[in-house]
Amino acid sequence: MDLTLNRNTTAIGVLTILYLVGIVGIAMPLHPDFVLLTPLNLLFSLGMILWFHTGFDKSVLIFISLAFSVGFGMEILGVQTGLVFGEYAYGKVLGPKIFGTPFMIGVNWILVTYCAAVAAHRVLPKAAQFTKAFLGASLLVLLDLLIEPVAIRYDFWSWGLTEVPLQNYIAWFVIGFILILAFYKIIGTVSNKVAIALLILQFLFFGILNLI
Repeated sequence: MDLTLNRNTTAIGVLTILYLVGIVGIAMPLHPDFVLLTPLNLLFSLGMILWFHTGFDKSVLIFISLAFSVGFGMEILGVQTGLVFGEYAYGKVLGPKIFGTPFMIGVNWILVTYCAAVAAHRVLPKAAQFTKAFLGASLLVLLDLLIEPVAIRYDFWSWGLTEVPLQNYIAWFVIGFILILAFYKIIGTVSNKVAIALLILQFLFFGILNLI
């Protein structure tokens, strides 16, 4: 038990330092291209929560494949048609693209839905799966409210309209709800303190950048 606690504490400490460096590096900035390290941060963050996932088996791989495919597929559809999230286009920050959509956005959908599913279960451990999925999807919408101003400022993506459309937040909720519910159906309930800490760090990261 002590060993597990120490490992969790160390991992959370490493992620905290990483996100603090990210805030300083982007806000100052330490280098004009510092923000281009974002894909590495996403991959490292995903690797950390999966490393601390207990009972890693094929169900996790199935969820990862589903979350990436659905998230990435809906983003492609969104970019190409404007029917999902609204009229938007990705900049260069998230890296290589196909059909105008960076591969890293699929990784991000895995990351945020996993963390939200774990956090929702931690808050409502005895609730029905639909209730927990509703809470998890609501957390994702709140997170996106913080992400959008930062993403627009630093060229993660841009919107065709002057304001982010309501359609975007509805789509985030619906897609998030479906994927989080799938998480519970495929994997079940998970206790992962690193994932919860990472979700909190993402709220703090984008919240602070909104204030700077």
